[in-house]
Amino acid sequence: MAVGLDTGVPWVMCKQQDAPDPVIDTCNGYYCENYTPNQKYKPKMWTENWSGWYTEFGGAVPRRPAEDMAFSTARFIQNGGSFVNYYMSGSLDLSLKCHVWVQYHGGTNFGRTSGGLFIATSYEYDAPLDEYGLLNEPKWGHLRDLHKAIKLCEPALVSVDPTVTWPGKNLEVHVFKTDFGACAAFLANYDTNSSANVTFENGQYELPPWSISILPDCKTTVYNTAMLGSQSSQMKMTAVNSEFTWQSYNEEPASSSADESVAADALWEQINVTRDSTDYLWYITDIIIDPNEGFIKNGQNPVLTAMSAGHALHVFINGQLSGTMYGSLEYPKLTFSDNVKLMVGNNKISLLSVSVGLPNVGLHFETWNVGVLGPVTLSGLNEGTRDLSKQKWSYKIGLEGEALNLNTESGSTSVEWVEGSSLAKKQPLTWYKTTFSTPEGNDPLALDMISMGKGQIWINGLSIGRHWPGYIARGKCWDCNYAGTYTDKKCRTNCGKPSQRWYHVPRSWLKPSGNYLVVFEEFGGDPTGIFLVKRTAASVCADIYERMPTLKNREMLHSGKLVRPKAHLWCPEGQRISKIAFASYGLPQGSCGNYREGSCHAHKSYHAPEKNCIDKQSCFVTVDPTVFGGDPCPGTAKKFSVEALCS
Repeated sequence: MAVGLDTGVPWVMCKQQDAPDPVIDTCNGYYCENYTPNQKYKPKMWTENWSGWYTEFGGAVPRRPAEDMAFSTARFIQNGGSFVNYYMSGSLDLSLKCHVWVQYHGGTNFGRTSGGLFIATSYEYDAPLDEYGLLNEPKWGHLRDLHKAIKLCEPALVSVDPTVTWPGKNLEVHVFKTDFGACAAFLANYDTNSSANVTFENGQYELPPWSISILPDCKTTVYNTAMLGSQSSQMKMTAVNSEFTWQSYNEEPASSSADESVAADALWEQINVTRDSTDYLWYITDIIIDPNEGFIKNGQNPVLTAMSAGHALHVFINGQLSGTMYGSLEYPKLTFSDNVKLMVGNNKISLLSVSVGLPNVGLHFETWNVGVLGPVTLSGLNEGTRDLSKQKWSYKIGLEGEALNLNTESGSTSVEWVEGSSLAKKQPLTWYKTTFSTPEGNDPLALDMISMGKGQIWINGLSIGRHWPGYIARGKCWDCNYAGTYTDKKCRTNCGKPSQRWYHVPRSWLKPSGNYLVVFEEFGGDPTGIFLVKRTAASVCADIYERMPTLKNREMLHSGKLVRPKAHLWCPEGQRISKIAFASYGLPQGSCGNYREGSCHAHKSYHAPEKNCIDKQSCFVTVDPTVFGGDPCPGTAKKFSVEALCS
């Protein structure tokens, strides 16, 4: 079909090796250096260089080291790559000339738009620009410098194919040398543990583990993928309001007598019923309990078992929440099995099945099911186990509050709200509303939902998305080493904490005052713990080695002057450096926010940053022994680590 349109412009097809001419097949992934197009005359294109991975509800938050991302890009370019597009967005094009465009931005799954099962509302993806539009340092700065270094290589890169040599184990050298004098070299060390010294063109070059050095003139190192020349940032969320004044409304579990319900002697698949118009579908049935049942006398309540294809399930018995179960991205199916309190006579069983996104990838994912498909049984009766799966079930699509549009100001007038001492807390199926004024300034805003369980959020009638701070991230998080092949399981954070606590509030959605905030809570939370917060930099850090390659190194050849690397610190607009929290020239240990002195430390390490930086938005500190009172450990390769507080 695409070819038949005859657009005159080649189509691009990712991950499709048999793409017909003139369609260009391309690569997606963390690494694409070994990919080759299906025809020699097609450009080698990388349409998605993944900057991280998505956050799933119930999962830890993946982070991809800036060093590894730069390494993967440099390796692709040295192997003949002509185009790199960063996922989220942004590109580096070498097919005709170098374009350095680094607008790669994390996102938010507003509403119910998450592209997959259990995908969190935040779709930040550890992108160089975060979900809030702020620089994600050091990734932003490190990739910026990489693109500048590659740009310096442009005359050679677009003119010839490389000559490749292997000077030692895990070492590789790519040289692009033209007849008109242009020359660029990429020196690579693929060892994940050890540094290496490489002799090239009568020069000695030290390569850290898992790194590539770029020499735009085949002489001078201007960049190494493992050496971060840009600052790092520690971000913080600060409350900008006092407690909200909330009102609440509790809706009742659906009953089969509802006018809008339908019935069948079977259990139906959820999406076939709801058509994805809502996350919610009620499965409702009745159970008659005879007064002669043994459990009435012995107190051993029967066990209700309900098997669901996913994704979450709230079980109500006679209008009371009896339990909640939910699956995960890896195992979306779930089984509720617990004792339930039943009384003599008719009992109302109301199962609220909740979907969390639609499948978007996987074998025959269009056939994947959602909802209570059974069997549903009740055991512990005189008769043994009663199968409820084929008895009459009533279905009600969505919530009462959705039908009444309680998320809008006009719809909210249709019910009676309570407040003050009557405010509902820790109760299921509860709607909360309040109003607030927009705080001054331009800092990005979010809602801190740490006190809530699961549900949805609206502001001025627009859906912020699903909230689920009650789902704690599983697994273990270890210290992250950039070296070695990256996977989404390698460098993770937030273990033992909510997968997502803060929910982005775009300022463009807000009015100066009277903003209408509505929160729906499925299984119980305390709205008095919700706060509007702003995202700002808490501190900024730099780790600069004394022999750090810089883009200014090329100037050294022309001027004859030695260029010392500098630590560059800067706070965002509206903030200034208020304190130097840590400084050490020598062998400091740790990372930003967790530095400590090592076995070698210059005792005047604080003097220069305090003199140059306090009360300024930005500053430089030259990394030179004379700046810190002398060399604390001669003959040892040293670095300068510094952390400055922004306020």
